[in-house]
Amino acid sequence: MSLARPAGGFLARDVTASIVVFLVAMPLCMGIAIASGVPPEKGLITGIIGGLVVGALSGSPLQVSGPAAGLAVIVFELIRDQGLSALGPILILAGLIQVVAGIFRLGGWFRAISPAVVHGMLAGIGVLIVVGQFHVLFDAKPLSSGLENFAAMPGRLLGLDPANAKASELALVIALLTIGVMIAWEKFRPAALRLVPGALLGVVAGTLAAWLLGLGVTRVNVPESIAAAVSLPDASVFAKWLDPSIVAAALAIAFIASAETLLSAAAVDKMHDGVRTDYNKELRAQGIGNLLCGAAGALPMTGVIVRSSANVQAGAVTRLSAILHGAWILGFVALLPWLLREIPMAALGAVLVVTGWKLVNVAHVRELFHHHGWLPAVIWAATLITVVAEDLLTGVLVGIALSLIEVIPHGRRLKLGVEHEEAEEHAAISLSGTATFVQLPRLSDALDKAPTDKPVTIDLRDLAAVDHSCAELFREWLARRRAIGASVTLLGANDRLARLAA
Repeated sequence: MSLARPAGGFLARDVTASIVVFLVAMPLCMGIAIASGVPPEKGLITGIIGGLVVGALSGSPLQVSGPAAGLAVIVFELIRDQGLSALGPILILAGLIQVVAGIFRLGGWFRAISPAVVHGMLAGIGVLIVVGQFHVLFDAKPLSSGLENFAAMPGRLLGLDPANAKASELALVIALLTIGVMIAWEKFRPAALRLVPGALLGVVAGTLAAWLLGLGVTRVNVPESIAAAVSLPDASVFAKWLDPSIVAAALAIAFIASAETLLSAAAVDKMHDGVRTDYNKELRAQGIGNLLCGAAGALPMTGVIVRSSANVQAGAVTRLSAILHGAWILGFVALLPWLLREIPMAALGAVLVVTGWKLVNVAHVRELFHHHGWLPAVIWAATLITVVAEDLLTGVLVGIALSLIEVIPHGRRLKLGVEHEEAEEHAAISLSGTATFVQLPRLSDALDKAPTDKPVTIDLRDLAAVDHSCAELFREWLARRRAIGASVTLLGANDRLARLAA
């Protein structure tokens, strides 16, 4: 998308895109809040801050920020163990950590996490969301751990009595209707309506069915005024920071939120040809957003790929779209809270079940195995299993530890050398040493500097080894270059890179 278009064109496209993102965001903000164990308005406040504040400060102009499914599990566990009153101090501290990390230009390092770890983490989160929200489909509350939720699933099904339909049976009917509409819309929606989100239609269908039939199912409970949902911290916030468990939780949220945000930003950059992400600026913006969410007693936020991809696909050109989507959420919640109170909880649980299922991307691990062998697949599986059996942070740390297996043989020569040469009609990048996930930010910066308007030669003859993280980065970079018709020549590629370049 060219930034040379007239401002009027920008405005029309950004306004249209903002409405699409708003429609996607509304059910997700409330559903993620419920999955996190807090009232739905807490998620809406995070969505408003993510749009109005982070959208204005963002280093990734087309990324949309708000409550993320990836943090729902860790927030649920924090509230279970520390209480809701601890969430504000944790988020304020996590936001400050992100701001400091952005000031010291640490944004690029979060991109060094292996893609196998990231997708294993997301798959584990997806499993936990599915088994937790499964109980919401029956108008019941999730249990305290993923394994307990999983063990209780058969009992929920066996306890149904179709001949004596009560709240559980009626809620399940609403949930199945919501899921059915979402899946059918994804499969059969006409091209002219491709931007209409399936989650919105599913929730509308479930809400209308419950209202028209007068079903006695649990519905969303939001206050008359969104301002009433804001709970400012008191003077005890600083005392809570003396608790090591609060500090550890803040570090975990800052780390996971930053990694998810910056990986999402990198994915968004691949979807358009406009302004690239300033990772450190984005990190500072997210920190300010989480600080404000903590001060307002809301949920943590990250950059979110589902809403961001909807923004790009809807034709957004500038950050105005993300800002406006926050304004639409605020206006809707302020003017129509009665409408939100008609939504069945089971319908929002159904949206989260579908969202969680999509996070378990088995196709991705198959692709990693095909291109890079068994180790990335093992890392993915180990991360997923540990996230489900233990917790999110332990799973990520296990995945990172396993990623070091590829680094150990090259422990004495981890340095990556990069040399640029550019002539009038040609450019060359020479790489030497080893390319492991430790050096991924440096490699990414080197490849991003390659011009797109002239042929580029990548000299790999002095590159001793490449791990799967850097090989995956090469593959994605080559795919983007080929998509725009830019010429690339690889000299001395090893077997792994040669297969990726074929």
